[in-house]
Amino acid sequence: MAIGDTRCVARDFLASLQAVHGLPVSERASGMVQLVVTELVTNARKYAPGPCLLSLEACEGGVAVSVWDSCTVMPLILPPDPARVGQHGLEIVTAVCRSFEVHREPVGKRVRAVLTLADDPGGAAAGRQLL
Repeated sequence: MAIGDTRCVARDFLASLQAVHGLPVSERASGMVQLVVTELVTNARKYAPGPCLLSLEACEGGVAVSVWDSCTVMPLILPPDPARVGQHGLEIVTAVCRSFEVHREPVGKRVRAVLTLADDPGGAAAGRQLL
């Protein structure tokens, strides 16, 4: 599956959450989920030598985006650096997600990011108010 096709998979999944299950999905959340899916699948395709697997699931007012790949090397999240060209993907992902974790698997690793589906009244991108 092409990386761009994963955005369609995410859109269809979110539309199903709304239409079939009645869960609210804001336009912002839809865009953020598609962005996270694109970033995580791009990293898996770019850095892992074998296949990757995308899964999406509803969880506690949010959606979990999980990408498994065959590479055991853990991803490196670089600190913000506006002068750096490229390698901002995971920096962005962690900024817009409610939670982010990486786990080694018996083969490869799994990266899991959870995003809030409904907009936060305070406007926080990750669906949480900043302290």
